[in-house]
Amino acid sequence: MTTPPYLHKGDKIGIVAPARWVAPEDIEPALKVFESWGLVVVRGQNLYSRYHQFAGTDEQRAADMQAMLDNESIRAIICARGGYGTVRIIDRLDFRKFASKPKWIAGYSDITALHAHIEKQYETETLHAPMAFGYKNDSECTESFELLRKALFGENLSYETMPGPCSRKGLAQAPLTGGNLSMIYSLSGSASECGTNGKIFFIEDLDEYLYHVDRMMQQLKRSGKLANLAGLVVGGMSKMRDNLVPFGKTAKEIIAETVKDYDYPVLFDFPAGHDPLNQTLILGRTVSLEVGEKAKLRFLQASQGNFNKVARRSMFKSIGFTLLLFMAIYLLYYFVINLLI
Repeated sequence: MTTPPYLHKGDKIGIVAPARWVAPEDIEPALKVFESWGLVVVRGQNLYSRYHQFAGTDEQRAADMQAMLDNESIRAIICARGGYGTVRIIDRLDFRKFASKPKWIAGYSDITALHAHIEKQYETETLHAPMAFGYKNDSECTESFELLRKALFGENLSYETMPGPCSRKGLAQAPLTGGNLSMIYSLSGSASECGTNGKIFFIEDLDEYLYHVDRMMQQLKRSGKLANLAGLVVGGMSKMRDNLVPFGKTAKEIIAETVKDYDYPVLFDFPAGHDPLNQTLILGRTVSLEVGEKAKLRFLQASQGNFNKVARRSMFKSIGFTLLLFMAIYLLYYFVINLLI
């Protein structure tokens, strides 16, 4: 797994809206926070565009993301807002420059589509983290943004929390993957599908009907996504809905029931997702998970500059082309010399 270069003061970051529209007053307070970190904020050309629910047309949103992916002076991309729409532009994007010179991409919720795609196709770490939309100058939001800053600048992340009801004790050390449950469910069978085998799986969601949570969990179970986990971390399951005839279980109870036959550690109520405190997670990074009377989630420090498979393939293709060119020149030289003789 490749770790993008960490940021330094004076670096440029790009702000794009790959999904739902935003107004300047929704995100400018957060952009001022980024500038207070010593970063130079570059706004996407179509950042404040609007097309129905979206931040501009698919073409406009893809163009903004592509420009930020290709611009080597942009060291990180922070998404302005989730909602819906990221999956509509993924197949329009060319990640070749990103693969050769990766950069941090931060966001959550609908941005899970980007996280999963980049992890699967390009084996590069990303940040499940707060976005610019809706920044508030309160203690929980301030803490959330401070954790994002630490991740971007390469400071260690280590969390301790109280396990919620339905948690299961245990220890695990494995790469962390996941994101928004609805998005993970919707990506199944695609080129952006979330791989879970041998990993610690994080899920969170917002504003879902309980029967739909059950349906998504059953699909993950039946497709083998839950059988070989190293651990399960459940973040906020916020503002869940029920029908007139109650489903009969909470979201946490649904999840706990679905994984009851497995023996890996399960942590509920981890403060990440659509809650006031949204702790940054480095997806793709190996973590140590301990669930007991208290729960600990500690990110192991990664060495930067490691090539991923995509970068290696690109390098080998370049070397192969150079060798073929050298051989062609040599043969041409040999042929010409023989003609002259």
